[in-house]
Amino acid sequence: MNFVDYYKILGIDKSASSNDIKNAYRKLARKYHPDLNPNNADAKTNFQQINEANEVLSDPEKRKKYDQYGKDWQHAEEFEKQKQQQTQSSGSRGARNFGGQSEGDFSDFFESMFGGGAGSGRGRQAKYRGEDYTTEIHLELIDAYKTHKQTLTVNGKNIRITIPAGVENGQIIKISGHGGIGTNGGPNGDLYISFSVANNSKIKRLGNNLFATVELDLYTAVLGGEITIDTLDGKVKLKVKPETQNGTKVNLKGKGFPVYKNEGHFGDLQVTYSIKMPTNLTDKQKKLFEELRRLMSNV
Repeated sequence: MNFVDYYKILGIDKSASSNDIKNAYRKLARKYHPDLNPNNADAKTNFQQINEANEVLSDPEKRKKYDQYGKDWQHAEEFEKQKQQQTQSSGSRGARNFGGQSEGDFSDFFESMFGGGAGSGRGRQAKYRGEDYTTEIHLELIDAYKTHKQTLTVNGKNIRITIPAGVENGQIIKISGHGGIGTNGGPNGDLYISFSVANNSKIKRLGNNLFATVELDLYTAVLGGEITIDTLDGKVKLKVKPETQNGTKVNLKGKGFPVYKNEGHFGDLQVTYSIKMPTNLTDKQKKLFEELRRLMSNV
């Protein structure tokens, strides 16, 4: 496995605080969000790497292991156990040789421990971690709006998972222990799920906010009134002010997308009015408009 520098991906250094990590992640996630970069494979790859880096560095325990073991951080617990066994069975000389490895570079050790190959009888009985699995789930926008359950078939086994409301397009989540089965009593691998959330509805999503364009007839725009619009959470009535202009934006607070794993919190829904001009006017209607034009010209 090639080393992936998560700090470099987020554009921060190793001394970065948790707030630095959060701010860097949000900035890059907005820049490379698949919704803002349609049909851009590089942006999708960058977005996935940003999510992966944030998942590790925003977790203090994972970050500690990553800083100490580099690309082998996921095997940190197995390494510590093996190190203790090696120290106890090899005596002081063996312990000195083992401890002499350069810090953060355990590639040879992990290759023999997890990569297989010949070796001593003890090596053949080592506990091997199971393989990590990856899969992709495709969702419509309305599916990602509410928490729901799905059943996946992974390596011939059915896994029932809960998908939290607010999951984003390109987001990756980990289901621990649902990867390949470990060998000699070793731990199972993990299952990494990548989400592909389609945005085919009239309502568009950007982060936790939703955007919709609503047609408004000329008469309601001029005189004002009340209209009913569709949202992902049902129908909503809106009062339209008299003399509403084309392109007017109305912000509906709390009517946007649910915030991921933050129950009860939602983004906003921004409605943009598009005034629809009347067509197929009768002669009488045309005369009324002509009369209105004369009246307006005399004001």
